[in-house]
Amino acid sequence: MVSRTEVENSKYKLLGFENDKNLAVIMVVSTGKVIKVKLGEVIKSEILDNLNKAEIKNIYRKFYSRGGVLTAYEIADRHERSWILYVVLNLLLFTLYIFANIAAAKLVYLKQFDVVVTPGVFLYPLTFLVVDLLNEFYGFRLARKAIVFAFASNAFIVVLLAATNFLPGLPGWKLDAPYGEVISYFSSVLVASSISFLLSEYINSYLLCKIKELTSSKYLFLRVFLSSFFAVIIDSFIFCFIAFYGAMQNSDILNIVYVQIAIKLCFAIFNVLPAYGARCLFKRYIVGRPAAQ
Repeated sequence: MVSRTEVENSKYKLLGFENDKNLAVIMVVSTGKVIKVKLGEVIKSEILDNLNKAEIKNIYRKFYSRGGVLTAYEIADRHERSWILYVVLNLLLFTLYIFANIAAAKLVYLKQFDVVVTPGVFLYPLTFLVVDLLNEFYGFRLARKAIVFAFASNAFIVVLLAATNFLPGLPGWKLDAPYGEVISYFSSVLVASSISFLLSEYINSYLLCKIKELTSSKYLFLRVFLSSFFAVIIDSFIFCFIAFYGAMQNSDILNIVYVQIAIKLCFAIFNVLPAYGARCLFKRYIVGRPAAQ
C-alpha cells in the first residue's frame, strides 16, 4: 500500500509521460538512469510506493484518463523552475571553482595562528554543498555533468588566459611581467586543482548517493557530512602536494594540508543546515507547485 503521508523520493522520481505510448518516464535516483515504464505496470510495482503524493496523483490521473489529461509532469513541459535552479547551481559551482583557482596564486599568512592558507580555502568547501544539493535534487548523473562542466569551463578560461601571454605587451607597462608570472603560476595550479576537484567531487557525489541509497533517503545530515569528510581530505592532500611540491618543504606542505582539512571540515559541519533549508525550499517551491503549462 502507498503511504498516506508524503514520502521522499529515495529510489524513483517521476519525470514525465509519453502520451502516445502510455508510458511514465521514471528516473532511478541513485544512478540518474531514466527508464520508461507502462502506466499499468507502474501502478502494480514498487515504484508507486516510492513516489510522493503529487506524483502518485498524476500517475492515477494519467492512467484512468488514458492519456487524455494534462498534468504537471508532461514530458513536453519545460519544468522551468527546476531547470533554472539547476543552471543557478551550475553557475555557483563554476564561480566558486574559478575563484578558488585564481585566489590560489596568493598565500595568506595568519599571524595569530601561525598558519599559511590560500583565500579559496574559505569558499571552496561550499562547492561540496553545491554538489550535494545537485545530487539530492537531480541525481548522480546530472551532478556529474555539472562537475565536468565546471572543470571544462575552467580549463577553457585558463587556455584563453595563457594565450594572452603570447600577445605583444605595451613597452614600459609595469604590470606586463607580473601578469605573465601570475598566469604561468595559475596554469600550473590548474593541473593540481583539476585533479583534486574531479576526484574529490566525484567521490563526494558517489558517497552521498550510496549513503542515501543505504539509508533509504533518511539522515540527510549523515550523508552530507560523511561524503564531504572524505572528499575534503582527498582534495587537500592532492591539491597541496601537486601545487606546492618542490616549491616548499614537505613539512610546510603538510601544515597547509592540515589547516585546509580543519577549515573544510568546519564547513562540512556547517553545510548540514543549509542542506536542510535548501531541501525544504526545493520541495515547497519546485516540487510542490505545478510547472507552467
